[in-house]
Amino acid sequence: MKARVHIMLKDGVLDPQGEAVRHALGTLGFAGVQGVRQGKVIELDLDGSDKAAAEAEVKAMCEKLLANTVIEKYSIEII
Repeated sequence: MKARVHIMLKDGVLDPQGEAVRHALGTLGFAGVQGVRQGKVIELDLDGSDKAAAEAEVKAMCEKLLANTVIEKYSIEII
């Protein structure tokens, strides 16, 4: 089983990388982009077949290591 974790900065937290991408897109002629938020995706290969147990385990991983919950939010997708 696989789990996919999407991690993004929380609303209101400055995103300098996203702003740099937005600026670069503007200089390349993509003037319609008003904002960019950059995040990350982590895919995990997991043992087992119990989706609920897998989601609980991945949530614990996010809370302890994968996401900085002070400034980041995350969502978990079991696939």
